[in-house]
Amino acid sequence: MSKQQKSKNDKAWEALFDRYDILSHIKADGRFLISASQIKEYREPRLMAKFDHRINLPQIFQKHRLAILPLSRSEYVLSHFEAYEPFQPSANPISRAFLPASLQSLDAGSIPSEAIAINCALASGILSDFLGEEALHPTVSGRMGSGAFDFYIQNCNSGQPVRISVNNAQIEIDAAFEGAESLALIEAKRDLSEDFLVRQLYYPFHLWNSRVTKKVRPVFLVYSNGIFRLYEYSFEDADSYNSLTLVQHKRYSIEDTRLRLSDLREAARATVPAPEPEVPFPQANEFERIINLCELLDQQDLSKEQVTEQYAFDMRQTNYYTDAARYLGLADRRYEEGRKPVYFLTPEGKRILRLGYRQRQLAFCRAILGHRPFREVLAICLETGYMPGTETIVEIMRSSGLYKVESGSTYQRRASTISRWVSWMLELTAERQASGW
Repeated sequence: MSKQQKSKNDKAWEALFDRYDILSHIKADGRFLISASQIKEYREPRLMAKFDHRINLPQIFQKHRLAILPLSRSEYVLSHFEAYEPFQPSANPISRAFLPASLQSLDAGSIPSEAIAINCALASGILSDFLGEEALHPTVSGRMGSGAFDFYIQNCNSGQPVRISVNNAQIEIDAAFEGAESLALIEAKRDLSEDFLVRQLYYPFHLWNSRVTKKVRPVFLVYSNGIFRLYEYSFEDADSYNSLTLVQHKRYSIEDTRLRLSDLREAARATVPAPEPEVPFPQANEFERIINLCELLDQQDLSKEQVTEQYAFDMRQTNYYTDAARYLGLADRRYEEGRKPVYFLTPEGKRILRLGYRQRQLAFCRAILGHRPFREVLAICLETGYMPGTETIVEIMRSSGLYKVESGSTYQRRASTISRWVSWMLELTAERQASGW
């Protein structure tokens, strides 16, 4: 990441590291304690000390393998903590659930927040099925103190456990549901990411594990593009932050997600080819994250800095994924004071997000297939049953008049995006899901 791409957090933390000689203290003592008031001299602590994903850590943290954890409402500790856990990929089939027909205030096609996603998961029986509890009762939620406790966390350099003492740090529980056998603590998100900060599960778990005799079950619920992704974890040792293990992972939807290859063929046949836009050709392999970015922009227009801070992107990825959404006509940008770009959803992007699941996916497919390289690669896949090799994809790209794609290495990198997006389209279909295509 170049100096021009440094965020406000990057600059503020570099100033703090210089002022307090933080690296020297960590080298000598293994950690550095910093107060909220010290951080606030440069920027608000809520923006400077909350990094839900490893990629959001300031550059100086990433360079020196550091993380930050709260010790209380006014103090934090910095060290070489192993603080994050990757989400495990899953090809589990999507289970169908249904909202009660009598409900008028919940709409399967409009779930704009984590709170509504939780309500839909409860009302549709998703949570009961996932947790194996027939009757669930909403109990504790919101902000509260963590209580006082000690725990061990692994040093990612030495591999040794480090003891940490917490005294009433602030925690927030999105929802908790108690059944006959267990208490489930729910952390809900609407952003897709590669990992998460274990503290979001561990601090609430430690608090309630000391207060109830029932089993406490930390659950991550991620909702995006009509799909509820639920992950249940357990801490094998209540006093060990890194004893986290995945118990189960399932996917659900309260919309009809059935698509067939014939739907995809028809979408390709009916798509009108579009001229290549004067926008960088996409280098953003995860198409679901483009949809997820559109969902974020549907709530509000965002600057590049805001996209980077609120989503699991660094600034380079922000550029790649916003450019990909612009390439497809789903988003655009305007420039405000200081020539800073602000991204917003286009009318076409808004229209697509208002569609039901099946029509929404097909609309995204048509947006992709309006561009020759994707359409021709999909045609080869449908005809042969195989993804063409990189050389074939590059040949198609070279004959498609792409905007400012010139070097061989650039063609190679962009070719991977074509194969990944085409694979995403194929994986939508029931045939692909059932047979592996």
